[in-house]
Amino acid sequence: MKRQPFINEADIGKRIKSLRNTRRVTLEDLAHQTGFTKGYLSKVEKSEKSPPVSTLGILARALDASISNLLGEDSPAIPICLVKKAQRPKIRRTGTSVGYSYEALAQNFKNKMMDPFVLTLPVHPKKQIRYQHEGQEILFVLEGTMKFHHGTEELIVEEGDCVYFDSGIPHFGESLGDKAVKCLMVIFNPANR
Repeated sequence: MKRQPFINEADIGKRIKSLRNTRRVTLEDLAHQTGFTKGYLSKVEKSEKSPPVSTLGILARALDASISNLLGEDSPAIPICLVKKAQRPKIRRTGTSVGYSYEALAQNFKNKMMDPFVLTLPVHPKKQIRYQHEGQEILFVLEGTMKFHHGTEELIVEEGDCVYFDSGIPHFGESLGDKAVKCLMVIFNPANR
């Protein structure tokens, strides 16, 4: 069996900088458009910070691109996409305090309206980060039990459960117990339409 390909996180920062320069957007302009600081964006471009998928979505919208473009998944347009388990590019964020990983599920489909991933939430991360971005999102728990925070609500989402939510409201999930949570995550960004 082939090993899963990995996405080099250092390349993501280079692609963001390249797209920004190609579109003649200054770091200051990008900071203004996204709400992130120039310092944070500079660290992302230099691969000193590893942005989560939600941040990639915000940067992609600001740069008139897709998350797939930022991940280096450019390919010719096709009407159907099959990604075998062993072919899913994986991004591991074990070097960060968040510690989660995600795998791309449709990297070869160009101009996606949805961005699907397998997201793994670690047990006992060093810190929790609330995410907030335009659009809607689905989390379907494949393994484990997650406590999901959405605004002021807390939900227990168990294996086989699904939560569909407005991602414009601050949100995050955390593993409960001693088992990492694995979810199917689909992000819909109306700007991709």
